[in-house]
Amino acid sequence: MRFVTFQQGDTGARPGVVVDDRVIDLTSVAPDLLSLIQMGPEGLQAAKRRAENAEGAVPLSEVKLLAPIPRPRKNIMCVGMNYVAHAYESARARGRPETLPPHPVFFTKAVTTVNHPEAAVPFDASVSEQIDWEVELAVVLGRTGKDIPEAEALNHVWGYTIVNDVSARDLQDLHQQFFKGKSLDGSCPMGPMIVTADEVGDPHNLRLSLRVNGETMQDSNTSDLVFNIPTLLAVLSRGMTLEAGDILATGTPSGVGMGRTPPTYLRPGDVMEAEIEKIGVLRNRVGA
Repeated sequence: MRFVTFQQGDTGARPGVVVDDRVIDLTSVAPDLLSLIQMGPEGLQAAKRRAENAEGAVPLSEVKLLAPIPRPRKNIMCVGMNYVAHAYESARARGRPETLPPHPVFFTKAVTTVNHPEAAVPFDASVSEQIDWEVELAVVLGRTGKDIPEAEALNHVWGYTIVNDVSARDLQDLHQQFFKGKSLDGSCPMGPMIVTADEVGDPHNLRLSLRVNGETMQDSNTSDLVFNIPTLLAVLSRGMTLEAGDILATGTPSGVGMGRTPPTYLRPGDVMEAEIEKIGVLRNRVGA
């Protein structure tokens, strides 16, 4: 199933399910998508029943899509240098040996980074002039767990969405860590929908790409992950509770602006299109 958060006209944000390019309102099931996810299997079953009764469905083209979870309960969890080729290009860009990380490199993005499909990503040259793009497959958890075994990890996944981990490279270098440079307001476009795990199938064989002004910058496959999703969830959950509705962005492939020769960064007016097979296209422009 394909879930969205949408607005129609002057109405507030509503949870919805997409069926044949039409959106069915799910407010009779849950007030928002996060609440629906936290309902577990019962929520999915209720959404399926509502989808079978498509009364009141409206064309997808007539609604405005928001980030599927506009305000996560916790920071978005992320993984750095988790594609083989990207780990190498990051090392080269920083003048370091080309090696793979021996353990997952975790960091977070503040909840205020979440941005919507088609929305502008803020650009303020007085804050950063090295704004970069990063297409990522994001995991949305559907079950709470701690010390999750690798063999059971995918059973905790509710679905998948697209995240563009927009990054301020100069702030990363200035502060010598990820958080500040990854947490500028509006720097985490998300969407356009969450596709349930059963519909995605194997998350380790998905093509993902990113275009800037129509030019392909990133083009890879999730098969190039250094640490796969079960490993990430198992390691992250050691001694740490992961909750239903939590979001984990799994890393970006090679082709980021920082790794190009010379480095290339975003400017106001640029249009980014992050695309992942079976999920869709997340489009955002860079604003002033």
